[in-house]
Amino acid sequence: MNRIFYTIAFSQFLSSLADNALLIVSIALLVSMQEPDWVSPLLKISFVIPYVLFAPFVGAFADSRPKGQVMLISNVLKASGCGLMLLGLHPLLGYGIVGIGAALYAPAKYGILTELLPSDKLVAANGWMEGLIIASIIFGTLLGGFLISDFLYHAFQQFNLDFIRGDIPRFAALAIYLISAIYAIAALLNVPLLKVGVCYQKLNLHCGNLVRDFSTCFVSLWRDRLGKLSLTVTTLFWGAGATLQFIMLKWAEYALHMNLSESAALQAVSAIGVAAGAVYAACKVSLKDSANVLPYGALMGLVVCLMGMYNDELLPPIVLLQMHSIQLTLNDFPAYFLLILLGWLSGYFVVPMNALLQHRGYSLMATGQSIAVQGFSENLAVLFMLLVYSILLWLNLSLPLIIIGFGTTVFLAMVLIMYQHFGPQGKALNEVKKSY
Repeated sequence: MNRIFYTIAFSQFLSSLADNALLIVSIALLVSMQEPDWVSPLLKISFVIPYVLFAPFVGAFADSRPKGQVMLISNVLKASGCGLMLLGLHPLLGYGIVGIGAALYAPAKYGILTELLPSDKLVAANGWMEGLIIASIIFGTLLGGFLISDFLYHAFQQFNLDFIRGDIPRFAALAIYLISAIYAIAALLNVPLLKVGVCYQKLNLHCGNLVRDFSTCFVSLWRDRLGKLSLTVTTLFWGAGATLQFIMLKWAEYALHMNLSESAALQAVSAIGVAAGAVYAACKVSLKDSANVLPYGALMGLVVCLMGMYNDELLPPIVLLQMHSIQLTLNDFPAYFLLILLGWLSGYFVVPMNALLQHRGYSLMATGQSIAVQGFSENLAVLFMLLVYSILLWLNLSLPLIIIGFGTTVFLAMVLIMYQHFGPQGKALNEVKKSY
């Protein structure tokens, strides 16, 4: 890996760190506004809608100029969303503007990998990127929980906070100012990369042509046997992962009796497992063996079912650590084990599939368009699953029932995918090995 790769990776880490921290702060802001529980998942929906609506345009835009420029523009857009939230814009709309920047960022950050690196380094590069993304989730959720804590706000009360004005609570305003600064740093890291990346074509602003070109790429990738396999799997994974993020917040409140700040920190436990699984996959799985990880996706669904059946009253409440408002009990360890196991399976499962999908996309079309097709498909799944989850909450269904149903659906979907692609002849597995 060269210096440019590490600069791109660190910039992506900071940008994703701010995205995850802002999500937690936005949820806290909705709570302060006394919005009902089912509104919180709509934050993620507003974030991913731009991935779907602008999919025909972001890929073409990323391919029309060096991708370093695209990443800079994306971070500026994200910071603008924060600025509008400070001026009183509703969190759903403000986080949606951040989502526009993220949708633009995705084709650039992944597309540039296939332009800079040979195919034999793609799994390792994806391992790095996924590891840093998961690290950003770990530290982003921790940062978001810290930013909404009373400790930080009281610590800053000794300073002059007259610059914090507007219609939103001061704790949220302070948090959003700090998150905006992270986006600014990420944008500054993109400045030396303004000429890095391949320009495939001039930007065509004709809407009909853009939609037609995107549709052609979409059909091409879904008709390719290996493209369809990897795209189906990653679509299911990211849709399930986005929903799990909100399920875990409610599960921590229901099963472990944690508040929002503590629940945000608990997400980091699962993310540690994802990082470990991603790194292990990067070290052990080659591109030709990438399809061998599919059974781990089915196991992931079963672990989710175990979470739905978990009850912290199964063990005696033995306190192991007490520090201020933080309490660690013996009851916590089975929950932590389940979360780490779920994370490890997820990381080990998705990294090879992402690498296979990127390589097939690069072989069939321009990199920006292939990543845009991936983002469009995956975020349609995110929208659908989060919408179903919001409806289930609105209907006041039991949380354990929701979790078990969700895990069972993931398990059955993965079994069906494996049967379709690795049936009696095992055609897809043989094709992967012959192709690489």
